[in-house]
Amino acid sequence: GFTDHVALGNEEWNPWDAEEKNELAAAQQRYEANLKMIKYARSHLEQTSLRVQIWGKAAIGLYLWQHIFGGHLEPGDVTAQWREGSQKAGKTYFSFLTGPSVVPGYFSVEAEHVVLVLNGREPAKIAYATQWLHYAQTLMETRKIQHVAVVLLGNEQCNNAWIQPYLKRNGGFVNLLFVTYDYAFVNEEDIFQWPLGVATYRNFPVVEPSWSMLHDPRSYLCNFLGTVYKNSSRETLIEILKQDGLDKLCWIAAREQWQPQETNESFKSYQDALLQSDLTLCPVGINTECYRIYEACSYGSLPIIEDVMTPGDCGNSSMYHSAPLQLLKTMGAPFIFIKNWKELPAILEKEKKMSLQEKIQRRKKLLEWYQNFKAWMRQKFINTLENSFLPSDKG
Repeated sequence: GFTDHVALGNEEWNPWDAEEKNELAAAQQRYEANLKMIKYARSHLEQTSLRVQIWGKAAIGLYLWQHIFGGHLEPGDVTAQWREGSQKAGKTYFSFLTGPSVVPGYFSVEAEHVVLVLNGREPAKIAYATQWLHYAQTLMETRKIQHVAVVLLGNEQCNNAWIQPYLKRNGGFVNLLFVTYDYAFVNEEDIFQWPLGVATYRNFPVVEPSWSMLHDPRSYLCNFLGTVYKNSSRETLIEILKQDGLDKLCWIAAREQWQPQETNESFKSYQDALLQSDLTLCPVGINTECYRIYEACSYGSLPIIEDVMTPGDCGNSSMYHSAPLQLLKTMGAPFIFIKNWKELPAILEKEKKMSLQEKIQRRKKLLEWYQNFKAWMRQKFINTLENSFLPSDKG
């Protein structure tokens, strides 16, 4: 085409008439004006950029930093007393600190904006979390920091009343609260629902999807490794599997006592179970939301979720009316939701007839959804902090 001629600088041949020449000049000007704007915006960004320090004082902080932010920590050793990492995202420079050595008053506060990651699951944890809040409050009062947000591993029954007085809306100093489970006070203004994520306290890793994870046939239809509590729906689940001999087609390892500490063996077999089965059964525990859901997603094993409310104060909020698991449902999680384990045999019958090709497509969809979910949570987290912490340009 004529572009070759133009590129060769062939002077005699001019495809442009005068009108097009003017249009070209105008386009060039627009392009230069845009460049100027981008350059200005960039320098302006550098000036208005936020520095946010995240203090990870609960294991859920590792889900935030390593899984959602894709951040790294130095040293790599999970037992290290002090670990840190940093990254720039949006207009914000984030640094993350965690480990037993991160103690109030014994590390340098290097940002005016702080995100505190706390555990509020039980009284002893709440007492510890409160010490951190008081430390942050002192820093606010002495003008060492300007803003505080909290990411809270909430109580499984949503008894989080203790945090309420610390919120700015109630006369406290905490600007934003991101909290796990279906907390009824979620309003998408200053209180947001946050995913429980994987069990980082058991060192569940960041899993990179592999070719074989997507394409290999898996040996089991489903898996359930976990504690079977007396008179729980988990007992029903095990009975139903045994009745139809379905327990032979699934990887089932039930124990009667919950064990907080994994051995290397038990963890390895759990990972293998997720990797080797197409479906992961997620019966309710104390709360409907459990680590297992996110761990199954990491390995492309589709969660089958018992979609029932657990006792306590969790439920619909002013924003969402699809509890339990409002956050996941709102984000279009491609899971199988069931109300009763009696629905399981029919699902597994259907599963037996599925071709590998269909399963590959489903795994792809699940892994992609999970990647997007984490990216969306990251973006939402950053935007929420920036909107709240940056001075708004009212000029």
